[in-house]
Amino acid sequence: MTLITMSKDVAAALSDGRPVVALESTIITHGMPYPQNLEVARQVENDVKAAGAVPATMAVIDGTLHAGLEDAQLEALAQAKGVAKLSRADLAVCMADGKTGATTVAATMIAARLAGIGVFATGGIGGVHKGAELSFDISADLLELGQTPVTVVAAGAKAILDIPKTLEVLETQGVPVIAYGQDDIPAFWSRESGLKAPLRMDTAAQIAASHSLRGQMGIPGGQLIANPIPQDAEIAADILAPIIARAQSDASAHGITGKGVTPYLLQRIFELTEGRSLTANIALVRNNARLAAEIASHLCKPG
Repeated sequence: MTLITMSKDVAAALSDGRPVVALESTIITHGMPYPQNLEVARQVENDVKAAGAVPATMAVIDGTLHAGLEDAQLEALAQAKGVAKLSRADLAVCMADGKTGATTVAATMIAARLAGIGVFATGGIGGVHKGAELSFDISADLLELGQTPVTVVAAGAKAILDIPKTLEVLETQGVPVIAYGQDDIPAFWSRESGLKAPLRMDTAAQIAASHSLRGQMGIPGGQLIANPIPQDAEIAADILAPIIARAQSDASAHGITGKGVTPYLLQRIFELTEGRSLTANIALVRNNARLAAEIASHLCKPG
């Protein structure tokens, strides 16, 4: 049985030793409405191409796990209804049932490992939710980073999360959390969280070298590269704090729990910022795609 099916471009690039960047698909199916989701997906893929790499958007379509989607598949996924949101626990079940699902950070990392792709660009990772000491609501993304050898480029953890606790869990899992070009951990929509990053690197070449050395030493797990949102697109943390607090209060009042929390909060913040949060989200995803392509290019260089 073939566990993963590659697009022509991805298969050719991997065969030739050219750089490839994995991309998730929940931003397409659960992040924004059609046709904006399709436009953004194509935009991010084009950013990867412009930076010298081949994009590999991951998704399960009718039970088949794909690394890289042809444009018709991307368009069909963007318009599909009732698409499952897949993490580590759901991926194989969706495939076995012959259904269609979009990959989260954890599932995309698994797909990237199966395909032999070392770098993955996303928006923000999941993490420890506020109040997790009572709810135990902790994303599978954090445990995946501890065991799957993929370098993940993100704008930090989503700002709706408990970032200090998220960093503690990543430390326990032995995950290098590397801020790119600054000392502060970025907070998704904001360049700074007020928390010092455990590690800092200033070039894609350094990040690629660290990825390769971890593999040579047999250290399990990946790296989290915390890449700050471009300055002209950020929403400052002091502006966002009361908005996030209100959205979380609204979620509690409506009894939103489990997998419903993140999409509810993101939609509520979108409403409270009059769409500015989504504009920032698109900017940071594109920024992460460009950096991931640069890292992937260095991974492909001999020596």
